[in-house]
Amino acid sequence: MPMQYRPLGKSGISVSVIGLGTMTWGQQNSEAEAHAQLDYALERGITLIDTAEMYPVPPRKETQGRTESYIGTWLKARKCRDKIVLATKVAGGSRDVDWLRPKPQRLDRRNITAAIDASLKRLQTDYVDLYQTHWPDRPVNNFGKRDYVHADWDEAAPLEETLGVLADLVKAGKVRALGISNETPWGTMRLLAAAERSGLPRIVSIQNPYNLLNRAFEIGAAEIAHRENVSLLAYSPLGMGVLSGKYAGGAKPAGARMTLFERFKRYTTPIGLETTDLYVAIARKHGLDPAQMALSFVNSRPFVASNLIGATTMAQLKADIDSIDLALKPEVEAEIQAVHARHGNVCG
Repeated sequence: MPMQYRPLGKSGISVSVIGLGTMTWGQQNSEAEAHAQLDYALERGITLIDTAEMYPVPPRKETQGRTESYIGTWLKARKCRDKIVLATKVAGGSRDVDWLRPKPQRLDRRNITAAIDASLKRLQTDYVDLYQTHWPDRPVNNFGKRDYVHADWDEAAPLEETLGVLADLVKAGKVRALGISNETPWGTMRLLAAAERSGLPRIVSIQNPYNLLNRAFEIGAAEIAHRENVSLLAYSPLGMGVLSGKYAGGAKPAGARMTLFERFKRYTTPIGLETTDLYVAIARKHGLDPAQMALSFVNSRPFVASNLIGATTMAQLKADIDSIDLALKPEVEAEIQAVHARHGNVCG
């Protein structure tokens, strides 16, 4: 079946249901491999390309910005800027990173202005279609922190200030639409209220993790996505590859993300792997590829505008994009929901 497309909030922009994530480019993938992925994705009808100033991941001073640079050289060579929806992100607040820009790193005018100009230069374009805050300034429970713990420090720029700077980027023609990432329901509603109160551009998307092991988005944020028309761009739809089943039984495949980088343990907890086994068993029972089943589930959620896949090999990329052809039967959905009812959000 051909690629499907959905509206990105109220932006007037349509995006492919499968989007291409890029955070391995420059670390696990070379420039030539990145270009090959982009060529194939475009051929298959993918329009949304998502990146960030911090990429590749894990973030390091030596590689920061390399992913955007790879996309920039591809855009220059292919001359296809009008065929893609290009999304990137400005880093949120940090007390630790001292190599991105002079401290303090905040979502304020100095940082955001410097970030967008550097991104546009690396991407070799005059504008980005979607500009997102990568994470909030304030301490919140994201990136695997499951429980909210109040912190006695809060050095964040006011949300109104952040939105005002982003609005100026839209006015200047550097950005078409605004989004957020790794944000909470509170932060989302506050930004929407600030936009309405001050006549500033509304955010049109939220990029948060969403997969069979982590459906926490459904608890509070999905209603906001639906009622306020803030589309979800789902990242980690395979739980960093865990839902493919390749780490079953303690396996450590050569070159795989969890094998290379021990810091990523969010989805490889004992309960995460145990629950993954249950989902893989459902897929095997119905003759489905486990990864495609997991991706098809995300594709089918009504609050999802685009499912951001990431791959290190062309074989993975092709199989992941093929999930657009899979519609889960009611009995498969029922068995997935039964597992979720017993083991909900074990990696949320």
